[in-house]
Amino acid sequence: MEYVTRIVIIGGGPGGYEAALVAAQLGAEVTVVDSDGLGGASVLTDCVPSKTLIATAEVMTTFDSSYEELGIIVADDTPPLEQAARVVGVDLGKVNRRVKRLALAQSHDITASVTRAGARVMRGRGRLEGMQSLDGSRKVVVTVADGSEETLVADAVLIATGGHPRELPDAQPDGERILNWTQVYDLTELPEELVVVGSGVTGAEFAGAYQALGSRVTLVSSRDRVLPGEDPDAAAVLEDVFRRRGMNVMARSRAAAAKRVGDRVEVALADGRVISGTHCLMAVGAVPNSAGLGLEEAGVKLRESGHIWTDKVSRTTAPGVYAAGDVTGVFALASVAAMQGRIAMYHFLGDAVAPLNLKTVSSNVFTDPEIATVGYTQADVDAGKIDARAVKLPLLRNPRAKMQGIRDGFVKIFCRPGTGIVVGGVVVAPRASELIHPISIAVDNNLTVEQIANAFTVYPSLSGSIAEVARQLHTRKATGEV
Repeated sequence: MEYVTRIVIIGGGPGGYEAALVAAQLGAEVTVVDSDGLGGASVLTDCVPSKTLIATAEVMTTFDSSYEELGIIVADDTPPLEQAARVVGVDLGKVNRRVKRLALAQSHDITASVTRAGARVMRGRGRLEGMQSLDGSRKVVVTVADGSEETLVADAVLIATGGHPRELPDAQPDGERILNWTQVYDLTELPEELVVVGSGVTGAEFAGAYQALGSRVTLVSSRDRVLPGEDPDAAAVLEDVFRRRGMNVMARSRAAAAKRVGDRVEVALADGRVISGTHCLMAVGAVPNSAGLGLEEAGVKLRESGHIWTDKVSRTTAPGVYAAGDVTGVFALASVAAMQGRIAMYHFLGDAVAPLNLKTVSSNVFTDPEIATVGYTQADVDAGKIDARAVKLPLLRNPRAKMQGIRDGFVKIFCRPGTGIVVGGVVVAPRASELIHPISIAVDNNLTVEQIANAFTVYPSLSGSIAEVARQLHTRKATGEV
C-alpha cells in the first residue's frame, strides 16, 4: 500500500486554504482546522469586507468630486436655500448587509474549492501537542464546538492562524461607539462624527472611506504624517487630499484613552487634549494569534512580538512545522500569506520551489487615490540599501487624467543607474492597484526602462504615464543624468 503524506493546517485564511489546495493537488491527505470559516480574517472581517465598503465610498467620491467638472447635472427637489446640501447619500445598513453577504459568499466558495480538491475541513481550534515523535510525525489536538477533542497525526503542520486587532488598555472597544475594524460592519447608521485613531494603512483606508460616505472624520496620527510606512511623496498627496476634502488630520497626536460619555466618545491624547465624536475607530495595529497553540512546547521559536520566526521557505525552528501569514509578521498581505502557504507545501512535499522574495511583492493602499508600490522604495534608496535613480511624473500631465477630472497622483519608477533595470515603483491614482502590474512584471523579470518605454500603450490612458516615466529614465540614463 502506497504511503500518503498527512498534512494538518491550523487556520483557514489565505495562507491556510492556498496551502491546502496545493497539498491536495500534490496528493497529500489534508485536514484544515478552522474555527470561524475558511477565508479567515482576510475574507470575513478584514480585506474583503473593507474593500467592499470602500467600493461604495469610491462611487461617492467620484460623484462628489467630478460631476460638476464633467458637466453632469443632478436634478432634485432640494429647496433653493439648501442647494449646497449633498444630493446623494448612503444607507450604511444596506451597505453593511451587502458587505457581510459578499464576505460569507466568498468564504463558502473557498470552502467548496478546498473540499472539492479533496481536503477535509474541521470546525474547531487546533494546537500542537508536544515535540516531534520518533517517526517524525506531529500530533495536533482539535477542540470542537461541543468541547470534545480529536487528535490528528501529521507528517507536517502549517500554522496559519493570522492576527487580531491590537487594543489599548484604556480604549477597549465596546462594539457600539468604540470600535475595532472587525466591528464596523455591525453599524446600521453612518457615524456623524468619527474619530479614527491610527494613520497606518487600516486607519487611512477607513478614514477616507467614511469621509466619502458622509461622516465628519478626525484622523489621529502619532507620527508626522499619515501612512508613515509608505512612500513619502505618496503620503503627502493623500494627506493633502484628505485635508482638502474636509478631514481633520491631527499629526504628532498620540491617543492615550477613549471612553463613552453618553452617546459620544471622548478620546484623550497624551498631551492632555481631548477630542470628541459620536464614534471612535481604533486602528492601532494587530497582534498575532500565536497564544494557546502549544508552539514553544513544540520547539517553535517566537519573536518578542509573539510572531512566529520563519525562514524563506516558511519553516519554523521545529522540524515538520511551517507557518504562513500574519502570524509570522513577514508582510501583512493576503497575497504574501498565500505565497508563504504554497511555498511551505511545495518545500515539504518535494516540489520545485523558490524562496520568498519580498522585493517582488506589490501592495496597495485602498484610499482615494490608491497608493500602489512594488520593489525597492524611496526609503531603501535614501538609506543606501540600493543605488537607484527615480523619475516622478504627475498625473496632471496625462491626457486621460485630464479627461476624467483626475488632479491628484503620480507615477514614480526606480531603476539601476548603469543598466536601467527597473527595481521598484509607486503609482498614486484611481485604480493604482491595476496600474502597478506592468511595473511588477518589470521588477520580477529584471526588465529595463528601455523595454518598458518601447512597449506600446493605449492613447489616451493612465498607463501611458508608466511608459513616459520609463522614457525619461532611459533618456537620462543615455545622457548620463542618472
